[in-house]
Amino acid sequence: MNVLVLNAGSSSLKFQIISTDPDRIAKDADERLTRGEVERIGGEAIVTTKNQAGERRKNTAQLPDITAAIRHVKAVSGQEDIHAVGHRIVHGGERFTDSVLITPEVLEGIEGCIDLAPLHNPTNLKGIAAATEVFGRETPQVAVFDTGFHSTLPEHAYLYAIPYHLYRRHGIRRYGFHGTSHRYVAHRYRRLRGLTLEQTNIITLHLGNGCSAAAIRSGRSVDTSMGMTPLEGLVMGSRSGDLDPTIVDVIATKEGLSIAQVETMLNTQSGLLGISGLTNDMRVLLEESSMHEDHRVLAAIDVFCYRARKYIGAYLAAMGGADAVVFTGGIGENSPAIREQICTGLEWTGLRLDRELNHALAGKEGAITAEGSRLMSYVIPTDEELLIARDTVRIVLGVPHPS
Repeated sequence: MNVLVLNAGSSSLKFQIISTDPDRIAKDADERLTRGEVERIGGEAIVTTKNQAGERRKNTAQLPDITAAIRHVKAVSGQEDIHAVGHRIVHGGERFTDSVLITPEVLEGIEGCIDLAPLHNPTNLKGIAAATEVFGRETPQVAVFDTGFHSTLPEHAYLYAIPYHLYRRHGIRRYGFHGTSHRYVAHRYRRLRGLTLEQTNIITLHLGNGCSAAAIRSGRSVDTSMGMTPLEGLVMGSRSGDLDPTIVDVIATKEGLSIAQVETMLNTQSGLLGISGLTNDMRVLLEESSMHEDHRVLAAIDVFCYRARKYIGAYLAAMGGADAVVFTGGIGENSPAIREQICTGLEWTGLRLDRELNHALAGKEGAITAEGSRLMSYVIPTDEELLIARDTVRIVLGVPHPS
């Protein structure tokens, strides 16, 4: 079955076409036929594609909307036979705890979550509507929710200590994000170790421009660092992560800004960018730190690593211990220096990094701890698109998820 996986943004579209079926899923033999991205939708768009042979092509095209973008993707991919479409949907609220076949009722449910994700869910809905127009109503479509994996959080982990009626009336609670990534990494770790779901007790760190941690006990998410929105938790590329909520009013008063403007600052001008005053790109910061003793650059890296190490300690306490810490995401997969700095100081937990293994695994899968470590650490590249494709196949064919 050829599955088109779509991740629709406000002016961009990431896509992959993956050929898979239950037998190939069981053997990890899925085929990536093509992948790419459409940027600057709404005018002269830039279309980048990479085929199965690894050949990369870039071209431009007048693509006024997402429907035109998907139609263009279908034409340039060389894959006329699309049997199903899988969509990354940011927010499923409390209604959607698993991936689902898209029906009119599901569309209403996604619309009902717009208040929780006003920047993302409307765009996701446009992607579904565009795919329906391009491929027809007879082509099944599946919604895979970023929040779904974290629906297993217990009440004591998802409730905020605010008046309870605010949760009941407005759904103000922790939802968590990056769930597709955390779920894929937990699944892959389980396959690598030959474990059952119940034997999977790990802490996963998705570190990229957006960052989150998850505590996974018996294969299920029991806590996660992102909250009602993706702003809470770890320090990120341009997001602040955790802070005293009173700071919002202080900034608004001192700087003469509205609450909305402060929120924009915390999401787009903070994190690594805000502290360093230079960039949200960890690669640039590491290069700069190796050449210059810039205090703000070093502070940005130190705060980033400290916050991640702090969450590992918190989740070890919350879980009563774990078997492994798993790094994923652009930084987690490709930055041995950041992994080393995060793990330094965790020797008391039994985690002893093997520096040679750590530096050898940039973008590759494997263990990075020394032999005999009580707490293991792994690098596992995430693959959200593959998980979406597999969910799509299983749901369309009515195949249960493996344990």
